[in-house]
Amino acid sequence: MTHLPRLSVIALTFSGIAVSVFGQVLIKPLSRGGAREQAIPSANLRVDTNLVLIPITVNDELNHPITGLEKENFRVYDDRVEQSVVSFSSEDEPIALGLVFDTSGSMRGALPQGRRSASQFLQLANPEDEFFLVEFDKAPRLTVPLTADTGSIHTELLFTTSGGSTALFDALFLAISEMRKSKKTKKAIVLFSDGGENNSRYTPKELDNLVRESDVLIYTVLVPGADADPPLMNRIAEMTGAHGFAAGAAEFPDIALRICVELRNRYVLGYTPHLAARDGRYHHVEIKIVPPRGLPKLRAHWRLGYYAPSD
Repeated sequence: MTHLPRLSVIALTFSGIAVSVFGQVLIKPLSRGGAREQAIPSANLRVDTNLVLIPITVNDELNHPITGLEKENFRVYDDRVEQSVVSFSSEDEPIALGLVFDTSGSMRGALPQGRRSASQFLQLANPEDEFFLVEFDKAPRLTVPLTADTGSIHTELLFTTSGGSTALFDALFLAISEMRKSKKTKKAIVLFSDGGENNSRYTPKELDNLVRESDVLIYTVLVPGADADPPLMNRIAEMTGAHGFAAGAAEFPDIALRICVELRNRYVLGYTPHLAARDGRYHHVEIKIVPPRGLPKLRAHWRLGYYAPSD
């Protein structure tokens, strides 16, 4: 395979884990400007319309992340109408990452592996990253609020014990609420659980609505057990455009590394929809890749839609 000089394939070795990565859709204000390509705007600019920002990850056929692509290698469609890309970025930006950790009774045998996996995320942190920790059994607890101090999360994880029922939906509500405090563009939650929901106040429909409207990726790491619910865990991840992993004990550290690499190697495309009605309607988004000459077919992963703002 021939590679162009500016293109990079990031290859990592994992324990046979199938890899897939996705991005969420964010909506930011777009300032008044000319026909030149716009930079991603800051919050103090005058608002005329909406800029839709779509983080995208591109992989080759072996699921290795591809870097070095240019704006011209992407085609963006909003409700089947091709859009003009007005902003483009591929920089490694700081990440806000929430760890949502199941401590219910059904997780008792998996706590040591779960602690090691969560610690792996912290070891891979950059100085400007932010983290928080939510633990849950019969009710969720914001054990460590949003912070750049990873040491406090390490300490809390050391003393985690298991017991009680499982309020998984409530824990995700709490985590998404805490994530709203972060100003980072890249936001993700990693849920460690067997998926055995049985004690939440929120319903599945309420969770679906919240997750679809949020700008947060939710990766799920399914811990095997008698109460495991793989369909629930996969559905939560897929709604956000992320991926669900099933983990054996030896695979936890590899999954942590895989997710971190994927989060740090994303493109962000921005466009102003041709029909930018502020009606709160759901828009379907499609991304097509035009690979540079000499490369095989590439695969893009992104969230499949977003809700337009409403007045």
